[in-house]
Amino acid sequence: MATLKVRLSALLIAFAFALVTIGTWAWFNRPEAEPEWPHKVWGFALSPYRSGQDAVKEEYPTREQIAADLDLLKGKAQAIRTYTVAGTIGLVPELAAERGLNVALGVWIDARRERDQEELAKAIDLASKHRNVVRVIVGNESVLRGDLPLEDFLKLLDQARNAIEQPISTAEPWHVWLKNPELADHVDFIAVHLLPYWEGVDVVKAVDYSIHMYREVQARFPNKPVVIGEVGWPSNGRTREKAVASDANEALFLRRFLAWAEREHVPYYIEEAFDQPWKAQSEGGVGAYWGVWDVDRRPKFEFMKPIVRVPQWQMLAAVSVVLAAAMLFWFYMYSGTLKNRGRSFLAVIIYATSALTTWVIYDYSQQYLTMTSITVGLLLFLGMLGVIAVLLAEAHEWAEAHWVRLRRRLLVGPAAEGKDGGYRPRVSIHVPAYNEPPDMLIETLDALARLEYRDFEVLVIDNNTRDEAVWRPVEAHCAKLGSRFRFFHVSPLAGFKAGALNFALKHTAPDAEIVAVIDSDYVVAPNWLKDLAPVFSAPQIAIVQAPQDYRDDQQSAFKAMCHAEYRGFFHIGMITRNERNAIIQHGTMTMVRHQVLRDLGGWAEWCITEDAELGLRIFEHGCEATYIPHSYGKGLMPDTFIDYKKQRFRWAYGAMQILRAHAGALLGRHPLELTAGQRYHFLAGWLPWMADGLNVVFNLFALVWSLLMVVLPAKVDAPLAMFSVLPLSLFAFKLAKLMHLYRVRVGAGVRQTIAASVAGLGLAHTIGFAVLKGLLTSNEPFFRTPKQAHAQSLWGALQACREEMLMAIALLLSAWAVTMNLENASLDRMRMASPDLRVWVAVMVVQAIPYLAAVAASIVSSLPIPARWVGNGYAKVETDEEYATIVDAAPTAPSAPGGGG
Repeated sequence: MATLKVRLSALLIAFAFALVTIGTWAWFNRPEAEPEWPHKVWGFALSPYRSGQDAVKEEYPTREQIAADLDLLKGKAQAIRTYTVAGTIGLVPELAAERGLNVALGVWIDARRERDQEELAKAIDLASKHRNVVRVIVGNESVLRGDLPLEDFLKLLDQARNAIEQPISTAEPWHVWLKNPELADHVDFIAVHLLPYWEGVDVVKAVDYSIHMYREVQARFPNKPVVIGEVGWPSNGRTREKAVASDANEALFLRRFLAWAEREHVPYYIEEAFDQPWKAQSEGGVGAYWGVWDVDRRPKFEFMKPIVRVPQWQMLAAVSVVLAAAMLFWFYMYSGTLKNRGRSFLAVIIYATSALTTWVIYDYSQQYLTMTSITVGLLLFLGMLGVIAVLLAEAHEWAEAHWVRLRRRLLVGPAAEGKDGGYRPRVSIHVPAYNEPPDMLIETLDALARLEYRDFEVLVIDNNTRDEAVWRPVEAHCAKLGSRFRFFHVSPLAGFKAGALNFALKHTAPDAEIVAVIDSDYVVAPNWLKDLAPVFSAPQIAIVQAPQDYRDDQQSAFKAMCHAEYRGFFHIGMITRNERNAIIQHGTMTMVRHQVLRDLGGWAEWCITEDAELGLRIFEHGCEATYIPHSYGKGLMPDTFIDYKKQRFRWAYGAMQILRAHAGALLGRHPLELTAGQRYHFLAGWLPWMADGLNVVFNLFALVWSLLMVVLPAKVDAPLAMFSVLPLSLFAFKLAKLMHLYRVRVGAGVRQTIAASVAGLGLAHTIGFAVLKGLLTSNEPFFRTPKQAHAQSLWGALQACREEMLMAIALLLSAWAVTMNLENASLDRMRMASPDLRVWVAVMVVQAIPYLAAVAASIVSSLPIPARWVGNGYAKVETDEEYATIVDAAPTAPSAPGGGG
C-alpha cells in the first residue's frame, strides 16, 4: 500500500509539472492580433539571389530565377528596389516591366573607382530605356561605410543627376543624413533607411521609433521628398540590446509599420523580399534573415492571422515533456525514498532543462546551416549535453542528500548495534609507509596498541625508505609493542603503496578474516575494531568503510580550508552512494574481507588509486560494502597548496585509470554484477571531474576565440548566448547546492562554506589536467602526500599556482579586450551592444574564478593566518527522524575521490 502511494505521488508530480511546462509554452506563444498585411505593399527591396549564389563572388541568378521572383511579387507590390545593375540583375527593369512593377534602380558604389563608373554607365543606359524605372539610387550606405571621400562621392551624385532624367538619390540610415546635410544639395529626394533592430530598439517600440526618425529627417529637409529606402526587421540572428530577431517580431514590426504607412501614404521599400544567406559574411549571421520569404521562397510568418511566436510550439512542448518524463521516470525509479519535495525539486530541474534543450536545438535548426556552422553547432551541442549531465547529477545528489524519507542501508554508531555483538573475527591491520617521520608513525602505532579489541595483528611495511635513521626507530618501536606488531623494511619493492599492501597480504595471518588498512599518519579511536568488525557477521559484506578525518584542522587557516572542503563528500556523496551499495573505497580506515581480497588477486599495482579500484572490483563480483558515517581515526592534511594539488591530481588521474580499465563493466557491456545504481554513481561521481577536463580545453578554446573576436571583429562573433547561459547556470547551481548542503548536512558556517568553495574551486585546473592526462596516458607514478612538511614562502606559493595565475590573467585580459571592443561601437555597427558579447564576457570572468581561487588558496597556505578566521568546529546537523547519523566528528573528502592518503 505504501509503495502504491509513493508511485501515485510520483506520477501526480510528474503530471503536474508536465501541465506546467505545456502551460508555459502556451503562455509564451499565445496568439497576438496585429493589423493585417495590405493587399498590395508599396515596394520590396529585391536581391534575387538563390541558395548557393553569392553577390560578392559575382554568382548571379539566372533570367528564369529572376522572372520567377518577380512573378511571386506581382500583384503583391507596386514596385521593387534593386542595389546593382551588374550581371543578370541588369535584366530586372525589363522583366519587371512585363509584370507591371516599377523599379527604383540601384547603382552599387564602393571603393573600386573603375567599377563604379561601369555601374553608373550601365544604370544611365537602363534608366533611359525603361519607363518603369521611376527613380535611381546611387550608392547604398556608401557614406556610412566610408568607401569614398565625401567630396568624391558628391561629384558622383552630380554626374548621375546630369545624365539621368529620373529623380536621383543615395540611400543612407537616418543618422547619416542628419550628420551630413550637404548630401541633400546633390539629390532630388531623400532615401532613408529605418532599421531599428541595428539600434537595439525593442520591437514593441520600434515602429514609433522609426516614425519619429522619419519625421526628424522630414523636418531637417522640408524641401525634399523623403522615401523610406529600407525598413524591416530580421527573423533570426543575434539579439542587440533589446532588439530580438525572430519570425514573430519581424511579422509584428512589419504589420504595424505597414498599417501606419498605408494610412499616411508614405512611400517605402521593405527590406527585403527574400532571405539572402550570402550576406552573413558581411553583416554577421543576421544579414541572412531580412526577407519576408525565406531563401526557398516560403513565407516566414502569417500575413493575416494572429501572430504566434513559435507556430510549432505544441510539437516542441510535447517533445520537451516526453524527454523530461523519460528522465524523471528513470530518476524516480531508482529514488524510491525521496520525499515529495525532493521529487518536485527534480521535476523543476528536469522539465526546465528539457524545455531549454528542446528550444536551443529548434532555434539553432532554424538557421541557414553550412558545414562550418553544423560542425560548430554539433560541438557546442555536445558540450551542452555534458553540462546538462553534470547539472542533473548534481541536482539528483542534492535531492537525495536533503529530501529523503529514510536511509535503508545506513548504519549508525556504534556500528555494532543491531549486529552480532559476539562476532569478533581476527583482524590484520596493514600500515604502509614510505619515508615517514618516525615520531608520527610511532604515534600511529601507539594508537593501534590501545585498541579495545583482543584478536588483531599489525603489519608495518616500510617500502624503499633509504635512510635507516627514518625506519630503524619504527622497527625498534614495533619490537617494543610486542609480537602482534610486525615490521618489514623492503627495498626494492615495486608497485608503490599497492605493492606494499600486496606484500603485507602475503604475510597476513592465515586465520585473519578481515584486513584493515590505515595510512601511516592516522591515529585511530580505541573502539574502531570493536564497533566495525562485527558488521562482517553479514556474509555478503566485503567492505566496511569509515570516513577520513583530520586532527590538524586548527593548525592554520589553510588547513581549516582543506578540512572544510574534504568534509562535503562524506556527509553528502558517500551517504547517498551507500544507499545503492556504491561507495568509493578509500585507502585508510577501510576494512576488507580477507578471503575476498585474496580471491580477487589483491591490490592493483597498475593503478595509483588502488583503493577505489579494489572497491569497484569487489562490486563487480557481487559483494556489498557499507559506509559508517562516524569518525574512528584522524590523520594529517597536506601542509602546502602544491601537495594539496598533487594529492588531488593522483585521485583524479587514478579515477581515469579505473574508468578506462573498467569501462566495459561501467557501461554494462561485460556480464559482471554491477547494478544500474552502482554504474550510475561511479559514472556520475566522476562526471564533474571529467567536466573539469573538458573545461581546460574549453578555456584554451575561449582564449583563442576571444583573440579572434578582437583581431577580426567583422568575421568572428561571440558564441550564441544560448550556449553560454548553461555553463553560467551550472556554476550558479553548484554554488547554491554547496551553500545549502554544507549548512544542512555538513554543519558548516558561512565562512567555512566559502573556504570550502575556494579550496575546491582552486583544484579545478589540477583535476582537469589530471583527467586529460589520465585519459591519454597510464604510467603516472604514485605520489605520496608528504607529512609534517615545511610551509612555503609567499614566492614559493605563487610558483605553486603559476599555471592558474597565468590562466586567470589571460581570461580576465580577454574579457577586458572584448569589452573594450564592445564599447567602441564605431568599430562595427553590426557588433554593437550584443547580449551574446556581454554573456561571453561574463563567461570569461566566471571561468577565471577557479584560477583566482587557486591563487588565493596558495597564498593563504604560505601565510600565518589562524584557523579561527575560517571557523571553529562544525554545528551538529539537524537530522531527519529516519536519517540518524553521528556527525560530530565525521570528516570528508573531495567530490568522488579516487582514493585517500
